[in-house]
Amino acid sequence: MRILLGMSGGVDSTYAGALLSQEGYEVEAAVLVMSEHTDTGAAFRSCEELGIKLHVIDARDAFEKYVVDDFVTQYSRGRTPNPCVMCNRYVKIKLLCDYARANGFEKVATGHYCNIYMEENRYCVTMAKDIRKDQSYMLWQLTQDELSMLYTPLSVKTKDDAYTLAREKGYSSAASKESQEICFIPDNDYASFIENRIGKFPEGDFVDSDGKVVGRHKGLIHYTIGQRKGLGLAMKVPVFVTEIDPLANTVRVEPAGKEYRSSFKADTLNFQLETEPTEGEIREKEYLVKIRYAAKPARANVKYSNKMAEVTFAEPQRAVTPGQSAVFYDGERVAFGGFIC
Repeated sequence: MRILLGMSGGVDSTYAGALLSQEGYEVEAAVLVMSEHTDTGAAFRSCEELGIKLHVIDARDAFEKYVVDDFVTQYSRGRTPNPCVMCNRYVKIKLLCDYARANGFEKVATGHYCNIYMEENRYCVTMAKDIRKDQSYMLWQLTQDELSMLYTPLSVKTKDDAYTLAREKGYSSAASKESQEICFIPDNDYASFIENRIGKFPEGDFVDSDGKVVGRHKGLIHYTIGQRKGLGLAMKVPVFVTEIDPLANTVRVEPAGKEYRSSFKADTLNFQLETEPTEGEIREKEYLVKIRYAAKPARANVKYSNKMAEVTFAEPQRAVTPGQSAVFYDGERVAFGGFIC
């Protein structure tokens, strides 16, 4: 079977390439050039070490449209976006699948730590063995067509496994480090990045729960829900950001405990294991819900249609943040996901 591997040149995609070759696949790789910061050199080095051919896919237009523009727009609306979620759906996996179909590949592989599960002709992402590195949360937007083509050879592997093999084989990726930054903003100064594109955001008021002004903020894009540090406020007790209002240009701050919420709504739903409700149909079920990549799944009652989910937690959760992804798990399987309103 011919399989196209998404190759960054990092330790995960290199390890995936080695495993695919061991499993007997006819492997070729593709690196997606998404911005001026894409390091194609690392991808070429890894493919040379693995002895596989590398294709180059120009993804800059799609990345700009679906990832960068969305990132800027969401922040300017007082929301906190998930650029990796958007990239996986509209750029990385989509373009790999498109290229694979056009060039005679039967499957697409990536170095994601997760698994692909099928039940009654429905595909979904499931959690990885290495739960610390599990990336199922980032793939909730993938379609049934994309999931049907996707293979994730690291599903039962760990990050330690990847580095061990890389060191044993002398792969250059053994020296690579995990990136903690947004890939198109290497210095991680996202506020400056946004203001350089669309202009400086005006200062405004910090307000408390009663609407009383308690200070001045330096622009909405500098803040996110749950933030405590960097507020520059002289308050009697520590306070956290609990609401960002782009219309009033205010940032609400409240004492510890007020950053917890018992319920929220999510829209722009995409269904994986769960079938999409018909128009006007309302379903209700208990799921495990993740509201951030690093958050533990929390038990919640979920009432949902094909457009909106209403979530009520069994226990209040910290920093439920508009713009972030909410992913609904049936056990370890992604039932569906959406964006927090």
